[in-house]
Amino acid sequence: MQNMAGFRPSERDPLTWPALKTAPPRTSRRIGIHTSIAGGVDNAAKRAYRLGCNTFQIFSTSPRQWAPYILGRPQCEAMNRLRRDYDLKPLVIHCNYLINLAGANDSFRRKSIATFRGELERGLALCADYLVLHPGSFRGSSREEGLQRVASAIEEAAQGLNLSDGGLNDRGLTLLIENTAGAEFSLGGTFEQVAELLELLRGRVPVGACIDTCHTHVAGYDIVTNDGRDLTLRYLDQTIGFNNVRVWHCNDAKADRGSRLDRHEHIGQGRLGLDVFRALLNDRRLEQAAFIAETPIDDPGDDLRNVETLKKLVDSGHRVQKPRRR
Repeated sequence: MQNMAGFRPSERDPLTWPALKTAPPRTSRRIGIHTSIAGGVDNAAKRAYRLGCNTFQIFSTSPRQWAPYILGRPQCEAMNRLRRDYDLKPLVIHCNYLINLAGANDSFRRKSIATFRGELERGLALCADYLVLHPGSFRGSSREEGLQRVASAIEEAAQGLNLSDGGLNDRGLTLLIENTAGAEFSLGGTFEQVAELLELLRGRVPVGACIDTCHTHVAGYDIVTNDGRDLTLRYLDQTIGFNNVRVWHCNDAKADRGSRLDRHEHIGQGRLGLDVFRALLNDRRLEQAAFIAETPIDDPGDDLRNVETLKKLVDSGHRVQKPRRR
């Protein structure tokens, strides 16, 4: 199927696709997708642009290895130049999956703190806006002890770093706590746990929240029915606060509500359906947030199709407020 960019991608990597003749169409919402840094972090910005994004997310290093990726100054400068040229904001970095700041094992926790410190340093070097962190697993202790360990570990890792200074938007680097699917011993499976951690971190580091639609659904919240979604969003505002939700991870779900199975699906092809994303994208209360997909790439062009699906929903008959001057 031909897409809005006017070509049929036959390769997975957008950098191999034909060059764009005109800038991709934009919406009043910041919509993007997780993008590969293969070949250099600056290539992620080029891929995001070719996919029609005006925001994007990356890993700053391999997400499943302890060894850090070393950023060179030229790469950071190239990334920042491309972000300005392509109007790509915010830049969101997702933390390494191995990090567990809530764990009771001291050796593993020390390694996690050191790795998280590296994420903060690379985020600052790239002038990123947000760094997304899964709170971790408190196995071997109580939930309350786990929350306290996360807060103290983040404070230790950030020691000596000025997270509030810099960035392309002059807002510095803000840590976003992501809600989780609610697996056993996992922190962040409820809005209350995310809110509690935000409260513990206030005054220590700049902090906010990232809400994942798939995680919200499989953790047991109803965001599919109109009444359920209204109740869930009101509860989200009461606990975390809309003003603290800086990023939405837009992922459809393969599993049932309450299953706690974190399995992402293409937008509109899972248990959530298009109406969920249409409602979120056109909700005025969420207009300050970026909407970023983390959907699978099963076939070449899947990333482009998911971005385009989200963009089309903004113009699907719902009233869209023009973006405010920033």
